[in-house]
Amino acid sequence: MATEGKGDTATTATTTSSPTIPLHRQELLKWQGWGYRDSRFFINSNGLIEFSGSRYLLSGHVLPRLKDWMFSKLNASIDNYSPSVQEPNPDYIQEPILNNSFITDFQSTLGSTVQYSADMNDRLFHGHGHTLEEIWKLRNGGKFERLPDWVVWPRSHSDVEKIVRLAVKHNICLIPFGGGTSVTWALLCPTNEKRMIVSVDTSQMNKILYLDEKNLTARIQSGIIGQDLERELAKKGYCTGHEPDSMEFSSLGGWVATRASGMKKNVYGNIEDLVVHVTMVTAKGTIEKSCLGPRQSIGPDINHVIMGSEGTLGIVTEVTMKIRPLPASKKYGSIVFPDFESGVACLREVARLRSAPASIRLLDNEQFLFGQALSTDNKGMLHSLVDNMKKLYITKIKGFDINRMCAATLLFEGTTNEVNQREKFVYDIAQKYNGMPAGEENGLKGYTLTFMIAYLRDIGLDYRIVAESFETSVPWDRVIDLCRNVKKRIITECEKQGVKHPPFSSCRVTQTYDAGACVYFYFVMNYNDIRQGGDPVHIYELVEEAARDEVLANGGSLSHHHGVGKIRTKWIKQAVSDLGVGTMKSIKEYLDPDNIFGSNNLIPESDEVNEHLKAKL
Repeated sequence: MATEGKGDTATTATTTSSPTIPLHRQELLKWQGWGYRDSRFFINSNGLIEFSGSRYLLSGHVLPRLKDWMFSKLNASIDNYSPSVQEPNPDYIQEPILNNSFITDFQSTLGSTVQYSADMNDRLFHGHGHTLEEIWKLRNGGKFERLPDWVVWPRSHSDVEKIVRLAVKHNICLIPFGGGTSVTWALLCPTNEKRMIVSVDTSQMNKILYLDEKNLTARIQSGIIGQDLERELAKKGYCTGHEPDSMEFSSLGGWVATRASGMKKNVYGNIEDLVVHVTMVTAKGTIEKSCLGPRQSIGPDINHVIMGSEGTLGIVTEVTMKIRPLPASKKYGSIVFPDFESGVACLREVARLRSAPASIRLLDNEQFLFGQALSTDNKGMLHSLVDNMKKLYITKIKGFDINRMCAATLLFEGTTNEVNQREKFVYDIAQKYNGMPAGEENGLKGYTLTFMIAYLRDIGLDYRIVAESFETSVPWDRVIDLCRNVKKRIITECEKQGVKHPPFSSCRVTQTYDAGACVYFYFVMNYNDIRQGGDPVHIYELVEEAARDEVLANGGSLSHHHGVGKIRTKWIKQAVSDLGVGTMKSIKEYLDPDNIFGSNNLIPESDEVNEHLKAKL
């Protein structure tokens, strides 16, 4: 099939892979689920859920209460086992659209230094993110309407410049690929794209180019993965402190492109606070500032045009970030509150007094009770308080109701004096709101479990349970109403869509600010016995869409840090106004008039995505 473009196009080419492909992340990561291949929840020979591997706090441990919680709370059944396929179905992978003139030019210009591939597995791995719909498709064989036709692995800024110039010359579509952890359909290829699509994988651009100890900055290639960046900086005694839930797999360039936020932002800041300088290759050339000064008054900040652009304007290649000496002291903590309202009031006071620890996160009662099921020894947070009659004190003397209680996990970082002072201050404030310290061990467990939560979706899918999370930011005076109304909306929408079993609907406050907070929602649904002919993914998307409408109606933002991608474009005008959309389109049209970076994220070039969503309705 011929395709539109400036060069000759065809579905085949004589050479589609370079001789040496770099170590692929898919050799370590699951191709149809979250995380490492050696790490997963599974039901062992004793009929209990166990977590495999050796990478995490739970690795190698049995969780004796988790199966009972999953099967009783969600009405799951061991008889409804629905395993994933183990390999993608080749029949589901369409033949690549290859532009032969581009390929010839690429091989003569970059073929000896930049690896490339048209292998089916490489294309599939780079053609999706981690939304429920994408993982569902992978578990059922990997059928996507459109995939990248080629994957390339540049190693430097110069390589990216050459790739982009060739793409412009031959009218090729480029989609940047960082860590692949997107949850917004950002990596899905537009189904109406007739040009050759090349996925530009930045994983080989993974070096710290220099570290400036005088100015406390580091120049870093954009493809480096978060945990690798922190490990390498730690060898020199430094850190960035940026720690998103996905830091094991997400890349620096992805953080910039989506305006990411980390769990320790109270001390270190969000990505926009950490970035000093960004270099991005656009279809018209490289864009960057000429000075590394800490602040400049030279018109609208170009860095902020790049941050949040979601791969639509170009490819971020290098980032200069602020760094800090590794904290001398680190201490975890936790607090139990009688109810969610008290916990929110405490977090609001902590934020108002500018006394927040590096991380403070508040779980609602649903997540608090679920946390007990994740214990490895039948001693969840509440059970561990039995010592010294603390359980009696909480439930009887203090009058805490286990069906209303909630908990906060804390992480303090800084000098020993800073940590001690901040810890005392936070616990003193908590006491005013009837909060009771629940120990360091519970704080450590609560914090580190964050990196394992995403693995639960895979075992859920094994037993006909779908799960997803979404986030928002909201002013303080709307937090309680928004949390209550969105959780209620999820439940009522499930009933409306014929979901037989009540869903698990919960939330947590994950980041705090002077003017508001970030709230994460979790939605888990048993799709067994749904209305005849019902598509569980379609039903989930309808429920999530209704929940997003409820978020906006209650004063929440369209996104706090996940971004827009394609999944949220229907609300973008509501979020930023018609003039805001027009401004973004004008920037796109100037920097990329031929839509070389044609992912259709943020502001789709056509109504294709909205039509896709309308079809689901």
